[in-house]
Amino acid sequence: QVQLVESGGGLVQAGGSLRLSCAASGRAPPRYAMGWFRQAPGKDREFVAAITWNGDRTHYLDSVEGRFFISRDNAKNTLHLQMNSLKPDDTAVYYCAAGVRPGTYSSRSTYSNRYNYDYWGQGTQVTVSS
Repeated sequence: QVQLVESGGGLVQAGGSLRLSCAASGRAPPRYAMGWFRQAPGKDREFVAAITWNGDRTHYLDSVEGRFFISRDNAKNTLHLQMNSLKPDDTAVYYCAAGVRPGTYSSRSTYSNRYNYDYWGQGTQVTVSS
């Protein structure tokens, strides 16, 4: 079992920045992909960004490409999402996820499929005011 705990959410004005973190603990498999998803009120949970187990490759939702940056520190079992130039449309609960099915050379569609992730955090609220 892997436990994931997100932090770093909050209220920010449009154009501002936030950095989300996710701390992983428990008995993790040796190689697992990690990702960020978000869910706004009344909408489905959507993919935001993902990273391979070794950090060599990243994938992003088109609307956040160039504004958001995902990274991981395997020595510290942490995942981060640096969010810049935030927009009101980025308002949502952000979830950290981990899974073994997305492999190093898996497609973006594989990484963006929420059903390929086995473990989820409780989420952290991000609110962007206009």
